[in-house]
Amino acid sequence: MSVMSAAQREEFLAGVHVGVIGIARPAGPPLTVPVWYHYEPGGDVQVQTGLDSVKFRLLEQAREFSLAAQVEAPPYRYVSVSGPVVAVDRETSYDNLLAMANRYFDAETAADYLRQLENATVATVHMRPNKWYSADYS
Repeated sequence: MSVMSAAQREEFLAGVHVGVIGIARPAGPPLTVPVWYHYEPGGDVQVQTGLDSVKFRLLEQAREFSLAAQVEAPPYRYVSVSGPVVAVDRETSYDNLLAMANRYFDAETAADYLRQLENATVATVHMRPNKWYSADYS
């Protein structure tokens, strides 16, 4: 096993993976759920969630979160980042919703997904990574 270099871990995190977000709760264990995310090397991690979701309420309270992304088949690799919430867009534009949907779906499925969100308000939460953990088992 080896630890990834800074460039390797940023490139890995920028790839398309379903992340697992971890958010502290005032009482009980942290909330950990799968999420879509966007990251570009040197930038912030962006996660979209509904304003009425448990995730959003906890993110507003905690003002920080962790996110792990992994390759689930050998050779295993993962990157985990943690940091503060540095911005919250309480209303995500259609273009940003479309960009996230296109990251994870083909164009037709993305369009179907966005039709399901027509009356929903989706926030984008920005986290600045300040702690990194990684491993590469290849």
